[in-house]
Amino acid sequence: MTRQLALLGSAVCLVLSAGAASAVDLPIRKAGLWEMKMVRTGGPMPEITMQHCTDETTDKEMSAAASPMAKEVCSKQDIQKTATGYVSDSVCSVAGMTMQSHAEIVGDFNSAYTVKSTSHAEGGAAGSRDTTMTIEAKWLGACKSDQKAGDIIMPGGMKMNVKDMEKLKGLLPKQK
Repeated sequence: MTRQLALLGSAVCLVLSAGAASAVDLPIRKAGLWEMKMVRTGGPMPEITMQHCTDETTDKEMSAAASPMAKEVCSKQDIQKTATGYVSDSVCSVAGMTMQSHAEIVGDFNSAYTVKSTSHAEGGAAGSRDTTMTIEAKWLGACKSDQKAGDIIMPGGMKMNVKDMEKLKGLLPKQK
């Protein structure tokens, strides 16, 4: 479970950098159940597949919530539209670790999209490391009857709601 939370933390950092207010806003995903497969190299985390139930309001709220949080921890956050999708570049610092990230996002946000990111981290307990992460997201259909917008279902059935992530903000160390 700790590994799942650590990987989710990595995904949250990506969302913070990609979902923050910037030169260009990413499109809102189609409402419903999205499967998100994350493959990461350069670290001990295994491939993980999770499901995310969303709607237009929740996607907008995630971007709005990420923006102030990202402003506190990111010195650079930039998204630009390209001929094939979007490119995001960010520099964020949390708990004595600074991470530089570059992500390329392609897809239509209605049926599928892919995020390929590379990052370099310095500081913190892990020292220096380079990682790559690919998120392949595909729309599965309507959310299940026991799901509400914002629910993330991790492998093993652990469920959390992204709307509760704002509560985690208080757990982050204050930046100096």
